[in-house]
Amino acid sequence: MADDKTGARVPTVIADDLHIVYRVNGARSGKGSATAALSRILKRGGEERGVRKVHAVRGVSFVAYRGEAIGLIGSNGSGKSTLLRAVAGLLPAERGKVYTDGQPSLLGVNAALMNDLTGERNIILGGLAMGMSREEIKERYQDIVDFSGINEKGDFITLPMRTYSSGMAARLRFSIAAAKDHDVLMIDEALATGDRKFQKRSEARIRELRKHAGTVFLVSHNNKSIRDTCDRVLWLERGELRMDGPTDEVLREYEKFTGK
Repeated sequence: MADDKTGARVPTVIADDLHIVYRVNGARSGKGSATAALSRILKRGGEERGVRKVHAVRGVSFVAYRGEAIGLIGSNGSGKSTLLRAVAGLLPAERGKVYTDGQPSLLGVNAALMNDLTGERNIILGGLAMGMSREEIKERYQDIVDFSGINEKGDFITLPMRTYSSGMAARLRFSIAAAKDHDVLMIDEALATGDRKFQKRSEARIRELRKHAGTVFLVSHNNKSIRDTCDRVLWLERGELRMDGPTDEVLREYEKFTGK
């Protein structure tokens, strides 16, 4: 656990009675409906007819500290990805607050890379987007390619991303994100893709990130990855924080709950 000079644990993320509500337009469809739906999600005024509320996160509170790797578990639709998006500042809070020390970075399997560009160009653009200099990207370029393993069966890094399988694209996304030390890195299911060899490399890299005083959040349905990587687990069900504690303790209760 990373401490400050006084020996005290340093908080990186504080969620204080956090509520996230989506507003879904159920009455209209057709052209312009996406824009209309977005305006309703952001709206803070009175309710409109035909708008359905989805209370995705309900009163979640926790404090994350430097050097922690925290697993997020729960049934599908329990609010895990929504919680990460809120911590990253991508979703507004209906009530409550999220406080972060440093810049949170969210890595999701569905994170956008540019399909018409080569893997090589995406490494450059991804690195620049994370605040790396061109010199830093050049220095780490080969390590990123080697870590991803996408060139093991051919020179795929020079091909457009649209030619990649979903697993190859996910491995490259993780490799780009993992090339930089992060204050707070949030990973949504990235370790679920690829073979066991890549998962082991990913888990080792997460441990390295923690040593550099970062905080890592990992959403995964793979309990083994959570056990191998995380020292603490947050268990969400129906948007509520059901349990927060040491990995083995929380997973034991979760496995009783799911029967797995």
